[in-house]
Amino acid sequence: MTSSASLGLKAWLIQRFTAVYIGLFLVFLVVRFLTVPLHSYQEWIAWIAHPFVNAALAVFIVALLLHAWVGLRDVVMDYVKPLGLRIALFAGLIIGLAGCAMWSLRLLVKVAA
Repeated sequence: MTSSASLGLKAWLIQRFTAVYIGLFLVFLVVRFLTVPLHSYQEWIAWIAHPFVNAALAVFIVALLLHAWVGLRDVVMDYVKPLGLRIALFAGLIIGLAGCAMWSLRLLVKVAA
C-alpha cells in the first residue's frame, strides 16, 4: 500500500521533471528558429517529420499533458470541496487532456508517415 506522502512525492517529481523537459525543449526551439528559420509549410513538415524532432515533440506533448494533469488535479483537490463536483471536474480534465493527447500525437504520426 502506498502512503499519501509517497504519492505527493511522485506528483512533485513528475512536476519537476516535466518542467525541466518543457523548459529545455523550449530553449531548443528558440535556438533552432533563431539560427535556422523555417520559411515554408514544406520546411515545417520536413523538420517535424525528422525522427529526432518528432520523438522530442511527442515527449514534449506527453510532458506538457502530465504537467497540466498534476497541476490541475492539485488545484481541484485543494479548492473544490463538493465530492460530486470534484469527480465531474476530474472526469472533464481526463477527457480533455486525453483528447488533446490523441489529437496531437495523431498529427505527429501522420507527419512522420
